[in-house]
Amino acid sequence: MSMELRDLDKKHTGDFQEGPVTFDAYSEAEFEYADEGFLDVNREHAGSSFLAYFNVVCIVAGTGTLGIPYALKLGGWIGLVILFLSWVMSVHTGTLLIRCLYANGKRRLGSYKEIATTCFGAVGGWVAFFFNTWILLGAPILYIVLSGSNLNELCAGTAADIGVLPWSIVSCVIVAIPFVLVKNMKEIAVMSALGATATLIVVIIVLVVACMDKPHLTNVHHDTVIWSQFPIALSTISFSFGGNGVYPHVEASMKKPKNWPKVVAAGLSTCAALYYLAAIPGYYVYGDRVVNPVYNSISNGVPKIIAISVMTFHVLAASPILLTSFALDVEEMLNITVERFGKVKEFIIRALFRIFLIVVVGIIGAVIPHFDDLMALIGAFANCALIFIFPVIFYLRLTGLRNKPIYELAWYALILLLGVVGLVFGTISAIQALVADFKS
Repeated sequence: MSMELRDLDKKHTGDFQEGPVTFDAYSEAEFEYADEGFLDVNREHAGSSFLAYFNVVCIVAGTGTLGIPYALKLGGWIGLVILFLSWVMSVHTGTLLIRCLYANGKRRLGSYKEIATTCFGAVGGWVAFFFNTWILLGAPILYIVLSGSNLNELCAGTAADIGVLPWSIVSCVIVAIPFVLVKNMKEIAVMSALGATATLIVVIIVLVVACMDKPHLTNVHHDTVIWSQFPIALSTISFSFGGNGVYPHVEASMKKPKNWPKVVAAGLSTCAALYYLAAIPGYYVYGDRVVNPVYNSISNGVPKIIAISVMTFHVLAASPILLTSFALDVEEMLNITVERFGKVKEFIIRALFRIFLIVVVGIIGAVIPHFDDLMALIGAFANCALIFIFPVIFYLRLTGLRNKPIYELAWYALILLLGVVGLVFGTISAIQALVADFKS
């Protein structure tokens, strides 16, 4: 790093926190001054807001689309109200999180961890990094296991019926190709667009087949609200909009960052529309018989095979996005840059690190027992914190509490309440599931 940039670092830190915020992991080429003198990431080769929109949809929509009908089975039709609240709140917290990146008025912070460090020191930063890591690595692990299961199911009775584990290894290899070769979120946006399209196709298939199945189903039961299961349903729905851990990198890949509020609103609104399209017919037609994922509820046939195939493609497309976001954070912390190592050596180091990461992901998915319920345990805790609790607390910490009108503070209190309720009851539910697993 040049002396000039180090001088900028000294001038532009320390005004809004205890201790300086350093950004040695950023190379000089990765920062530039905007017209107003704000030190921002270099957006010379950044992508469009449209590509960022697809990143948001692909990250968020996938498994939430498949699980929301089952959440209605747990909690009843009132889950549609919780879905609406979660949608509106997640749009707002997604906007707040990005505002936190610019809150000091001097330079853009680089990651979720750096925001947390700015607010609560090193301990706060590492707590946020742990939660974010669990989501950014845990979700791809589950996606790869799901992909292996789906591929084995599609190949059942054929020579390719080799078992879930071998197909999971194949899935790792497929995910590794774009993950190793592409460097940032902009370069992976084409896969995001294809993944978002895949989710839409699955929703349409479920909608059409559910309407066809309706005349053949009798004695289907529905509930307005199931109070005993309502907290679990709430926690399931509340973190179906989880993408906050990736948003800083998605926004950094945009040519026009001022469009971020529109991008996150459009992306999450698209996800909400997909959720409603899957949830209402899924629960209305199959009622208490609906399962997770919802495509396993529809009648057997070609549409179901297509739905499984397309959703498998979606999870394989979404995994590199989450893994890339985590890799960018770690590479930033380790100062793996072209300026430090040179173009060829930087690529080799980055490729080796990412290959190691995908191997770790594959091994964890293969050997850790009951990983799905373990993921649910930390996911309930981490996702609700990352989506609802942390963005509000960080924003108030950075911008002040007393300068906010009472109605705004009341809204933030409601967001925190939803996050805490989802966190507490989701954690309790996941612990109970883990206990049952180990007893069996």
